[in-house]
Amino acid sequence: MLVVSGGSTSNAVVRGRCGESVVLLSGDLPEELTDSSVAELLDLAAAVLTGEEMTMFRACLDTLRRGGPLPGRRRVEVDGAVLTVYES
Repeated sequence: MLVVSGGSTSNAVVRGRCGESVVLLSGDLPEELTDSSVAELLDLAAAVLTGEEMTMFRACLDTLRRGGPLPGRRRVEVDGAVLTVYES
């Protein structure tokens, strides 16, 4: 699962070309992970992720909300926008 934060676009949950799950989160974390935004993310993710992936995604969101780091963190700059990529 890849979780990418920092973009200015809407949140999205998709499958990569190899079938891996990719979660795109807009805005700054953890400030924007309110109860209502997390509920919306989980509803969105449920349409794409498997049960096992949903469990992992919930754990990732809990960690991000606490301001904790996720494993596999790296920063990428694209056209001046800085994205943070977490891979688990």
